[in-house]
Amino acid sequence: MTNLNEREQQALDSYHAYVAQRELCVRGAAPWSTIADWFTADAVFIDPAWGRVVGRDNIAAFFDMSMTGLDGWTFPEEWTLVEGDRLVSFWWNRLPDAAGQGPRQAPAFSILHHAGDGLFDYELDVVNMTEVMELVASSGWRPGPGATFPTEPPDRDVTPPRLTTP
Repeated sequence: MTNLNEREQQALDSYHAYVAQRELCVRGAAPWSTIADWFTADAVFIDPAWGRVVGRDNIAAFFDMSMTGLDGWTFPEEWTLVEGDRLVSFWWNRLPDAAGQGPRQAPAFSILHHAGDGLFDYELDVVNMTEVMELVASSGWRPGPGATFPTEPPDRDVTPPRLTTP
């Protein structure tokens, strides 16, 4: 195992806190908007379905809107790598067992930039949405009340707000 420098350890610790908060949201113990607390005011979040969201306030509103009706979904982590201020995490989009066949899941990756002070200024989530939709169709899972889906073509610009390490 590679030893992390102080900056990398801070990035990893921030990410672990972020994931712990996400787990509270999954369990319904906190609103999804609280995930935005781990982002800078000018952060960029790119969702595979909805596209680019800019700014902490917009990210907060986006999480509350986009996660409504996804009852029972979980997002378990498999592994996370960190180098400098960049993290890459492999996780699952796991649907609940709606048809008695066990949970269904699709692989996903997140790329994040740690901006310091426990905050991230960039997250790009990469998921094969065709695979997710096939899982939804074959699982019998149905969205809950209030679920929304993109109606406009999303902004697919994945450019980070900064291209170099601060």
